[in-house]
Amino acid sequence: MKYPLSMVANMAGYIVKNKRNPPAAWQKTMSPTADLSNPFKIVYTTSTDSAREPHPFQNKRFPIVLQLEPLHACNLTCTGCGRIREYESVITKRLSLEQCLAASDECGAPTVAICGGEPMLYPEIAQLAATLLHDRNRSVILCTNGMFIKKKIAEFKPHSRFFWNVHLDGLEKTHDLCVEREGVFQQAIEGIRIAKQHGFRVMTNTTVYQETDMKEIWQLFEFLVDLDVDGHTISPAYGYSSVNDREIFMTRDDIREKFKDMDKLAKRFKVLNTPAYSEFLAGKRELPCTAWGNPTYNVMGWKGPCYLITDAHYKTFEELMTRTQWENYGPGRDSRCEHCMVHVGFEPSAALGINNTLMDGFKQLTWLLS
Repeated sequence: MKYPLSMVANMAGYIVKNKRNPPAAWQKTMSPTADLSNPFKIVYTTSTDSAREPHPFQNKRFPIVLQLEPLHACNLTCTGCGRIREYESVITKRLSLEQCLAASDECGAPTVAICGGEPMLYPEIAQLAATLLHDRNRSVILCTNGMFIKKKIAEFKPHSRFFWNVHLDGLEKTHDLCVEREGVFQQAIEGIRIAKQHGFRVMTNTTVYQETDMKEIWQLFEFLVDLDVDGHTISPAYGYSSVNDREIFMTRDDIREKFKDMDKLAKRFKVLNTPAYSEFLAGKRELPCTAWGNPTYNVMGWKGPCYLITDAHYKTFEELMTRTQWENYGPGRDSRCEHCMVHVGFEPSAALGINNTLMDGFKQLTWLLS
């Protein structure tokens, strides 16, 4: 199976329950609150087309995966990463263990992706992962550059619902160029080898840029087959405000050209993108953005509206859900969203079955079991 049965069952039950009876407190739409402290907020235009169709899940909002950022400090300065730039003024701050667990409790998402920054720099990282797994019954995906796995592997124990998620943007030369330091690729590969030797599940995460050669991504995945990696996620880069360099980021047409052979990649390798999201990337279907499905919590609070765009930070999850003007975001609604096709915005739509066809249930089951 693509994911452990317990993880799939937990997520499926959660989605069915919340689709039938979404928490009423999260469906209200309150007046927004300004966040004048955000130096990267930019002026944007919102569509005023009254004839546009309402979002199919506008009044059924609930989270699926919590993007938890205990800190934004990192040992790398990756070209496409906006965190160390956007949060430069609070780069030395970090959440307490209690704040991290409270955020998970508050939103209740069954899966927590611990990211950053580099989360392996967080002193309580092993305790955080273990507590989420055992005390909160969460699935945990620990997103890392892989450089600290060797040093800290003894602090972790394998679990069916725990994944190391190692970022790799290409083979050695390309990846080291993307992260702006030589030797990182080899350290990441060593980390993967050690994690697999210790019985852990390992996935990789790849970001595709304008200059990415998709043939090299195929070669990368071929190379990782010998390491018995448990799967790969792959997503296009997006030029949000703090790293908005159009020389490396893509338009929607660019993305669809890059991902036109996504089905072949998914047939050959353990691609963890859902079939619907893969078809969306290839231009074979449309999906609306459901950014609330992947909320982000960090040292500033709940980041709104999404992982990429910061118009406000909220103290509570309910404020994020009710004070964010969700109807104003997404392609055709906000100019900043026009070319976005990243997984944090659109994989929740696939998981929720939005725009499903009669064959999608069969495709999803076949994909899960393969």
